[in-house]
Amino acid sequence: MMRTSLLRSRVIVAALLLLAPGRAPAQADNEFVPCQVMPQLITRYDADLASLRIAYIVEYSPERRARFEKHDRDYLDKLSKIDFSSLSQECQVDYILFKRDREEQLRLSQAEREAVEKITKWFPFAEAIYDEERFRRDGSDIPDSKQIALRYTDMIKQIKALRAQLKTDESLNVLDIYTAGNIITGLQTALRSAYEFYNGYDPLYTWWVPLPYENLVRELSGYADDFGEQLVAGRLQMDDSGIVGKPVGREELIKLLRYDFIPYTPEELIDIAMKEFEWCDAEALKASREMGFGDDWKAAQEKVKETYVPAGGKPALIRRLFNESLDFIKAHDLATIDPLAVEVWGLRMMSPERQLVNPFFTGGTSISISYPTNTMEVEDRMMSMRGNNPHFSRATVHHESIVGHHYQRMMTNRYRTYRSFGTPFWTEGWALYWEFLLYDMDFPQSPEDRLGMLFWRMHRCARVIFSLNYHLGKWTPQECIDFLVDRVVFERANAEAEVRRSFGLRITPLYQLAYMMGGLQFSGLKRELVDSGKMPIKEFHDKVLTLNAMPVEMVRAILTEQPLDKNFKTSWKFYEQAPFWK
Repeated sequence: MMRTSLLRSRVIVAALLLLAPGRAPAQADNEFVPCQVMPQLITRYDADLASLRIAYIVEYSPERRARFEKHDRDYLDKLSKIDFSSLSQECQVDYILFKRDREEQLRLSQAEREAVEKITKWFPFAEAIYDEERFRRDGSDIPDSKQIALRYTDMIKQIKALRAQLKTDESLNVLDIYTAGNIITGLQTALRSAYEFYNGYDPLYTWWVPLPYENLVRELSGYADDFGEQLVAGRLQMDDSGIVGKPVGREELIKLLRYDFIPYTPEELIDIAMKEFEWCDAEALKASREMGFGDDWKAAQEKVKETYVPAGGKPALIRRLFNESLDFIKAHDLATIDPLAVEVWGLRMMSPERQLVNPFFTGGTSISISYPTNTMEVEDRMMSMRGNNPHFSRATVHHESIVGHHYQRMMTNRYRTYRSFGTPFWTEGWALYWEFLLYDMDFPQSPEDRLGMLFWRMHRCARVIFSLNYHLGKWTPQECIDFLVDRVVFERANAEAEVRRSFGLRITPLYQLAYMMGGLQFSGLKRELVDSGKMPIKEFHDKVLTLNAMPVEMVRAILTEQPLDKNFKTSWKFYEQAPFWK
């Protein structure tokens, strides 16, 4: 009720503001909620899901999976009762994306079920632990503490035997091992939940259970370690790089691309990236010649790397680059900048551990600076300093701050906040689009600056090529590393960190290619709306940011007022409007 009242109030306030004298229409539009029914449905879904997560805490358990599937089906049923044709165009977009997400979640849930069933034999004791958590949650009866202690003792024996089998088993793949780890985490959650509920409060439980409980938890932790050791033992590594991942294959790539409304095949995306590389090569040659290196742009790039600032000097450099990019955006009136975004932006240093997978700085509310510490080997320090030189950093400061990730977060937390349709094609694509735009507007002040910005553009081309070739099963991790070193002039340690980060199961297969393709989508949309004279550039940028995150094709649908069907399928061939190489 509170949420519904809030949404209703926002609509009333927005209407009043439209009538108020002296109020700019664009300002009033920023407060607009496009309809009532879809924001209410999405908000209710999210609130219900949050409540279910409190009750069903055991991840990868059949009970939790079934209940969450019911939740998605229930809301698909609610959605089917809404008259799509009666919705405003923005809310038709919400309808399409909400339906897409519920269907995708059901697909992923089925994939989880199949992954769990594949390794059920390694967890014959799991159901008994799940039952104990259900019994605890119900709370209507007293536990049989003696039986629990005996059952835990039997489970310990089972796990010891299974651990012995696991040492010689070679049937498990990378996904099996990650699934096993998630199952064990869920089992540990269930055990801990029951133990913390009864221990100290139920006298018999407190007398019988603690010792076998501690032994069982210890044995489960060892079991998890045994599964993890298979990842580093060498059997599952594709080469000597030490990097373990799981190529998803062409069929899954196609499904993921269609989910994000990308109508191209993996092979077509690789071809696009190669064409973008050609443009980068031509630009790099121009800069190299201006620097006196002729056509040897790699030698020119090596000179650029040697411009690194001394240890301790990176924060001041980042602040200077931030101020320069912000002043440039304001001077050209490219976007409306909330002063609070400038006030709260800050800097912090990245830990040596994080730098192993994030060799360059990352962004958000504060920029996390990647630069060497006294604990690193001297060779690693030099690679970090060379790879984070001022000219490389010139492109990425505004990518991470304003109007990139920091500002994106500010805006999505303030406008159309009911939307939860985030995608890296919007998040990373938008930030890279600004690199494209500022390059074209002569933000780089020297050929060294241009080479620095081109390094990142080549990097994003390379991400498309190596990540898709890997997931298509054509390249090994080592080939991906070598490609970054040879083609983009990466420092080898930075290339290894980049590839390691790219192929962990915690990053989606499309994430790395989303930078370049999302950037090209926004560039194509700018060409369609701004370059054609249909919309001022500042209005274009402000509208994108106040719509909140969503697939870029849906941004286009809203801004062009495209007629929509509730069974919408992707069709926008954005690269026909956005190539830089022509």
